[in-house]
Amino acid sequence: SSADHAHELGKLRISDAWSKATPPNAKVAGGYFTVENRGGMADRLLRVESASASRVEIHEVSDVGGVARMREVTDGLPLPAGATTALKPGGYHLMFIEPKQPFVEGQKVKATLVFEKAGSLPVVFDVRPLTASGNSGHEHH
Repeated sequence: SSADHAHELGKLRISDAWSKATPPNAKVAGGYFTVENRGGMADRLLRVESASASRVEIHEVSDVGGVARMREVTDGLPLPAGATTALKPGGYHLMFIEPKQPFVEGQKVKATLVFEKAGSLPVVFDVRPLTASGNSGHEHH
């Protein structure tokens, strides 16, 4: 149903796409979503395009000896067959670099996800409050 804002492309189902509101003059904004690969073949998120930012990068946060390191994923984000991959704070996530305007709570940010096999899928990110941490509805007024 469209009620949960899921987007489907072939065997891929993208849900819970959101971004955090940004303070004025922020140089980056985060983007998060969940990809369910319901097919028998692995796919890969190659890149993300959005008119709302200069560019969009895929980043991974990994724990290196107790220190969180962030690195850009340049060879695409693997989406194993039959697996659900969540982009969330503290893990894989998108970085909208140099947003054209601040991301304001309640707005929508449009982007296109480009997959190696499945092709391109337009996705709308809901902008949540700066304090949002994902997966909980209790921060809504």
